[in-house]
Amino acid sequence: MIGYEAYVETFGLLYPATPRSRFRHRPAKAPNYQPPSFPVSFCNLCTSILTGPWNHLRLAQMANVEAPPLSRRMHDLTDQVVLITGIGCIGQGWGNGIAIATLFARQGAILFGCDLFIEAAETSKSQILAENPKTDITVMHGDATSSASMKVFVDACMAKHGRIDILVNNVGRSEPGDPASLSEEVWDKQMDVNLKSVYLTSHLVLPIMAAQKTGGNIVNISSVSGLRYIGKPQVAYSTTKAAILSFTRTTAVIYAKKGVRLNTVVPGLINTPLVKMLADKYAGGDYEGYCKVRDEQVPTGKMGSAWDVANAALFLASKEASYITGTEIVVDGGLTQSTGRT
Repeated sequence: MIGYEAYVETFGLLYPATPRSRFRHRPAKAPNYQPPSFPVSFCNLCTSILTGPWNHLRLAQMANVEAPPLSRRMHDLTDQVVLITGIGCIGQGWGNGIAIATLFARQGAILFGCDLFIEAAETSKSQILAENPKTDITVMHGDATSSASMKVFVDACMAKHGRIDILVNNVGRSEPGDPASLSEEVWDKQMDVNLKSVYLTSHLVLPIMAAQKTGGNIVNISSVSGLRYIGKPQVAYSTTKAAILSFTRTTAVIYAKKGVRLNTVVPGLINTPLVKMLADKYAGGDYEGYCKVRDEQVPTGKMGSAWDVANAALFLASKEASYITGTEIVVDGGLTQSTGRT
């Protein structure tokens, strides 16, 4: 048997002993007090772990981990087939869908997108091709709340490209109301567009990705409304966005060993063309005043942009995030960590 003092001396480099003078309130020792002791076998076990052959084997395994080649471009998506819902943008400016698609195209991705409004999808396609005419991009009409429509969408992508490497679920809509004021019809529509849409594409794409040797990954777009109340009575929307987080985390664990990653981007207050529509609907068309109110809610003093959302989505979709699954990146300028007071 060895005493406490010997134990500290043996492992002092790892666990420096605390000076006895720091124990200000240590009770007086009882008569015949004996310091705690550790069996020799325990200390021998610790020593063998630190210096034995097992540790050398472990160090050898660590030494065999290779750094990425210098030639590898960060966030490279060259020839990766990306299936994206909500690729269109209504109004002037950058929405999340077109920003994500444009950024992915810049990284070499092959895009296959759909939107409920085909005109909006074609506008996104034209804008992306104007920037890079060599981009391989296909767009089509698609209702993300319809299983039949999503099957046509996924089948069309598989028929053209034979695989799906990345899925981005990027549709959503917010309606105000609490449980007492929301109609059942509005509640159901919110469940469909915000949550069922994620299920439908995942239901179709996950078996494809799991069967691929290269696996795949899914990036879902949620909202800070799914994390906390942000001052707007939109209980159906908040419920669906919270459910997306749970859906993603649970599915990520189930599919981890099948080579499929799932993560979520959680945007806060983002300045997209949708803000103009919200100003018309809730602020009598006072766009500047509405933006000012939203800016002042954010600790950084301004709303984010669709590019902030796109950058987070790109990281999660890239090889640089290959060890990240079942989690989320919050893109909100500190909003969810704030009490609203500075």
